[in-house]
Amino acid sequence: MSQTLLTPDLISQLGRMDIVARLVVEGFLTGLHKSPYHGFSAEFAEYRQYIPGESVANIDWRVYAKSDRHYLKVFTEETNLRATILMDCSASMDYSADSSRLTKKTYAAYMAAALTYLLLRQNDAVGLVTFDEEPLHMVPTRSMRKQLFQVLKVLDKLPEGQGTRLGHVLHRIAERVHRRGLVILFSDLMDDADKILDGLKHFRHQGHEVLVFQILDPREIDLDFSGEVEFESLEQPGQKVRIEPVHMRAGYQERFLAWRKNLRRECRRQKIDLVQITTDTPFDKGLGLYLQKRRRMY
Repeated sequence: MSQTLLTPDLISQLGRMDIVARLVVEGFLTGLHKSPYHGFSAEFAEYRQYIPGESVANIDWRVYAKSDRHYLKVFTEETNLRATILMDCSASMDYSADSSRLTKKTYAAYMAAALTYLLLRQNDAVGLVTFDEEPLHMVPTRSMRKQLFQVLKVLDKLPEGQGTRLGHVLHRIAERVHRRGLVILFSDLMDDADKILDGLKHFRHQGHEVLVFQILDPREIDLDFSGEVEFESLEQPGQKVRIEPVHMRAGYQERFLAWRKNLRRECRRQKIDLVQITTDTPFDKGLGLYLQKRRRMY
């Protein structure tokens, strides 16, 4: 199945997390087959025709004997990456403005599942930490084959979280992740920006590379609702407000845009990669941005 057809809405109908992860990654890799990216492990990737003047070290002479043509073996890069995925399970991640669209938490879980499948396919080590106001569950970082089952089992049954103390939790997790590697955070970042950035800097001070996927519902960005709408806080049940969004949309969008720009600016200063993505975005975009991050690390 073409990766371009694997929209979030379709993915939500496929059910099993392992099938989703495999389809997303294999479709993504198929799309990369003719791109400059040939993969990430030390395994053979493909043949390509020899160009005169290149090194002959990787010419496959057995193929030459059969075809009378020179072909090079293209190998994928050898790396030893340790990745820790951090999954925000706070109540705000359960939001979706449209019942037919994935919640932010489910979208993040599918993206994390695909990255886990990709990392382990590359013979890298991957671990998982779920959290809300405190760390909830930790899958130790390993590269063995059964690790995919261990991680996907947790992602498939993420808890209904409580409130958000993202900055506090990031410090707590940073104290547990000792060996340097790549930290991948999935969150809507709906908390105090300064405290979040302080927590992310903790990982950078320890020598980790940091990649943040800020997952948002499209309506959280544009407030494109019609008529009178009642909003209720997911993290403080019972707190409700009834408004007509058309009367405050412009001011809301201006403040929301300023908040997002501030996050981008401060992350750049700390050399943190921030990917701001919505739940209607095909998964291949997120995987492609992960690939760009990885290539810059080596």
